[in-house]
Amino acid sequence: MIGNIANSLGFGSGINVSQLVSDLATASRAPKAERFDALAKSSQAKISAVAQARADLDSFADTLANLVSTGSLGSQPTVSDENALAVSALPNAQLGRLAAEVEIRQLARAQTMHSSLLPSASNPVGIGNLTLTVGGTTHAITIDTTNNSLTGLADAVNASGSGVRASIVADQGQVRLVLKGETGAAKAFALSADPGADPALSALVTTGLIQSQAASDAVIGVDGVEFNRPSNTINDIIPGVSLSLKKAEVGNFIALGSTRPADALKQTIADFVTVFNQLQTSLKEARQTVGGAGNLRALDRQLTALVSKALTGNAGINSLSDIGIRTDRSGTLVLDTVKLDAALANNPDAVEALFNPPRDATRTIFTDPGLAVALDEIRDSALAPGGTLESLGKALQAEAATLAKSRERMEAREEAYRARLEKQYATLDARLSAFKATQAYLEQQIKLWSNEN
Repeated sequence: MIGNIANSLGFGSGINVSQLVSDLATASRAPKAERFDALAKSSQAKISAVAQARADLDSFADTLANLVSTGSLGSQPTVSDENALAVSALPNAQLGRLAAEVEIRQLARAQTMHSSLLPSASNPVGIGNLTLTVGGTTHAITIDTTNNSLTGLADAVNASGSGVRASIVADQGQVRLVLKGETGAAKAFALSADPGADPALSALVTTGLIQSQAASDAVIGVDGVEFNRPSNTINDIIPGVSLSLKKAEVGNFIALGSTRPADALKQTIADFVTVFNQLQTSLKEARQTVGGAGNLRALDRQLTALVSKALTGNAGINSLSDIGIRTDRSGTLVLDTVKLDAALANNPDAVEALFNPPRDATRTIFTDPGLAVALDEIRDSALAPGGTLESLGKALQAEAATLAKSRERMEAREEAYRARLEKQYATLDARLSAFKATQAYLEQQIKLWSNEN
């Protein structure tokens, strides 16, 4: 009986209070942490899927727009004499049937004047007022004590807003004043001294300036019709073509034609189908990951409708379906190359216009948007504030932020629970220590009693 009492008083010995608190706290936190880990992983997967779909759509639209803007999908002009004439296509030009003959009879030139050799650019030129007349418009130039030098005169001409540029050119150890206007006969200029100007200044601008080149217009013949233009860059004679005149030669008839990028169009159309299907896959994966979001389905429907959307006003070929692109039962785009080849052979201008639509008074971005503009509209709508991908992305980010805050609150509660356990078991440990002391005392007394007996 006495032995049993002694043994029972030892119940508090050998308990690892610190490990006990850690095990209890872990047992409470672990399932909750695992749940939050799973939710965070799912949330991140949703965000990544939507971000991938967004990046694919953005890249798709940008790549197509770049091909169109660089002219890679439009007919380009050709020229028989590149030494005399350079040509380029204007935006949205249709040049498949370009055929013209150009004769450059005269280049546009700018009037230039120069002074005789003068000792220094800093020497005084005289004080007074000058009048610079350009095409009937006058510009006042004042030379006073603050700018009384050849440099001051040149600076005043450049600041006049007349279009005439003045420069100081070193020559044989001395300097010349050189004035140059803009090209074209209408830009001829004259510099004169007003009454009261110093004689030296008057002499410099009247008899001291020599005309080295007269202003003249460019004169060209296009299919026998003569045109005058004030610049050697001409954009308004041959529709859709910019001409850059290099050399005048009467009797040199330069042939203009065009080359159509048939291979580039075929490749782009095939690439369009491939990339479109990749984008559809990204949207499908995003939809499955997010859980069938309605805005993703709406975007998918917009892209699918692009196949049959009228992209130009052409009656025969105005959509992708007209050139052999169709959607199969699985929702994947496929290309009928036989139909595409037939469209390119029978109406190449209409096929080209799907990517490079013409622009004029009646054919605008609204009547003939073209594929790049139509795709841009879908992309811009999806990524705009409140758009399908933008709003979904923000919603998922907000969901992730809410989840992170919920986890922070859970962690705070678990830390508080651990603290309570530590406090409770610290008290228990103190009591066990007291019980052990009592136990030791009782054991000692029991031994004494036993010895006495």
